[in-house]
Amino acid sequence: MRTIPVVKRLRPLQLAAIIFLTVSGGPYGLEPLLFYVGKGGALLLLILVPLLWDMPTIFTVLELNSMMPVNGGYYQWVKRAMGKRWALYEGWWTWLYTFVDLAIYPVLFVVYASFLFPQIVAYKVPICLAIIWISAAFNIIGIVPVGRISMVLTAVVLIPFIIFFVIGFAHHTGSISLGNFSLKGIGFTSIGMGLYTVMWNFMGWDNTTTYAEEVDKPTRSYLVSVAIAFAIVFSIYFITTIIAQNSGINFNDLMNQGFPALGELLGGHWLGVLLSIGGMASTLGLFSAILLSVSRVPKVMADDKLLSPKLSALHPKFNTPYVSIIICAAVVSVMILWSFTDLLIIDVTLYGAALSLEFISLIILRIKAPDEHRPFKIPLNVVGLCLMALLPLCVYCVALAAAFSTSGASLKPAIFAVITLLSAEIVWRVIVWRNPAIK
Repeated sequence: MRTIPVVKRLRPLQLAAIIFLTVSGGPYGLEPLLFYVGKGGALLLLILVPLLWDMPTIFTVLELNSMMPVNGGYYQWVKRAMGKRWALYEGWWTWLYTFVDLAIYPVLFVVYASFLFPQIVAYKVPICLAIIWISAAFNIIGIVPVGRISMVLTAVVLIPFIIFFVIGFAHHTGSISLGNFSLKGIGFTSIGMGLYTVMWNFMGWDNTTTYAEEVDKPTRSYLVSVAIAFAIVFSIYFITTIIAQNSGINFNDLMNQGFPALGELLGGHWLGVLLSIGGMASTLGLFSAILLSVSRVPKVMADDKLLSPKLSALHPKFNTPYVSIIICAAVVSVMILWSFTDLLIIDVTLYGAALSLEFISLIILRIKAPDEHRPFKIPLNVVGLCLMALLPLCVYCVALAAAFSTSGASLKPAIFAVITLLSAEIVWRVIVWRNPAIK
């Protein structure tokens, strides 16, 4: 008799590690916040953005994922609520924004590695390419190895910051200043860039649902894992910012040299080295975890004949969407020379548009299928859900308006992002032209 192979699935702690690395990976990348909004605004934004941007997103993700715990996550939710056209928009926008997002992490790896080996900057491109393709190989092997590696990398990220927290508070002998929690006197463009910075460091909760069928007891696991990940992310951001703004470091130096420079200031070169190693682990974990999530989306789109059926191909041994993973890695390989600020603006703009379709889908499915079983259900009626969805929309609009309010460097990537959003309609029309039965 032939033995049926046991499918290995992610468990809550492994999932929590992947969620942590998908959403955050530690406070690395948060360094520009104090430069943009100063002591008065940094902690204020770190409180407001999770409340207005993250909590509605997390609740939406938990309800829709409990209702439909299937591979493809947000793409499947939008398809059921609004049809294939808007599902194509969702999948296309998410695919594009993730290419942009993934391009950030190999570049940041080189930045943090340069604290240890300054000469490494000269080898930026080959190092970035190595990171991209090694991560792709691990994703092809399967989700459980990615989960195990994520747990190790999470520990490597968190341990240096625990040491940093102890030394940071011990170093400061006077009273701890939290600032005045105000944005008064800060320019609109700077507020917008501060919002982009915090939004980027808190986004990606929905990305972890694209492999829900590969998670053990998905409804309970996601609820527990998201709660663990959110508590860790918020705490580490808040404490790190308090220490940074009381350290006396020049905020421009913090933005340009990163947390290793702050660690060196407070604890000496050895602490800078630890934070540098943590930064490298963070970028590796983020890249691998996000590649894991996005590689599942093209497959389900291909299954619906919205993309080439070749993207549906699964590896004969590992049963993973290896063609999709290889294509993702190839596209990211040509995007690693873009600047961090431009990538951040494009990234958040595309993500916010895709996220809006998920809120709309939540509301539509409450209307179309009010009695369908939802193990997790937001305790609000349809009107309440509409008001809840307005909160992240307002944050998104303020950030986007700030980018368009300037004629400087932030305007070009914002315009590019909007053009990229419009490309989804062109793709849809080409698909329908080639296969009218898709409608």
